[in-house]
Amino acid sequence: MDQRTYNQYCATARTLDLVGERWTLLLIRELLTGPKRFGDLQASLRGLGTGLLAARLKHLERDGLARKVTLPPPARTPAYALTEAGEELGPAVLALARWGLKWAMGERRETETFHPGWAVLGLRACFDAEAAGDLRAVYEFRIGDEVFHARVDHGTIEALHGPAQHPDATITIGEAAFLEVTGGTLTLAKAIETGAATTSGDRTALRRLQGLFRLPSPRDRTA
Repeated sequence: MDQRTYNQYCATARTLDLVGERWTLLLIRELLTGPKRFGDLQASLRGLGTGLLAARLKHLERDGLARKVTLPPPARTPAYALTEAGEELGPAVLALARWGLKWAMGERRETETFHPGWAVLGLRACFDAEAAGDLRAVYEFRIGDEVFHARVDHGTIEALHGPAQHPDATITIGEAAFLEVTGGTLTLAKAIETGAATTSGDRTALRRLQGLFRLPSPRDRTA
């Protein structure tokens, strides 16, 4: 597959030459949360055909943004991971996510898919470091069949797929209720009160949770 170029000697244009093709940034989004197998990427990126996925991964490998790895035991299966250059795209992807929450989200369309695992990067994008300056806690989130966790350590956050070894607090919530909470139409406290969510663990950590993430107020681009 030929790679298109803007033919401009400009850092922005050169970057878009590398990551501006359709699906490329979403592949980087997926790999920012850790190595993924080909099948994992297919499951998260519905609508991306097998051939195009393979082509995009080859493009990322050729241009030094991703590499092939072998997952550690017990998996021991081939996967893809970001290189140092690919990892450094993280702040740009998080900035795009924050911009999208403010200017692009709106109501969910009927044709749009949602994968709870995307919230791993969302936690990083919305994290309020100042609010977590004095907190050290590990949160485990169970949304439908997806499990991930966030380690908050005095103003920093590490959010990863999979269960936590020793979570201080665990939040279990259905996909629909989770979307309402993240969309601002339902508070976590109300979700717990109605039974749409359940929690366990350290009460102080749970009480601090909602204040750790700050969603931008939605704005109308055409106003």
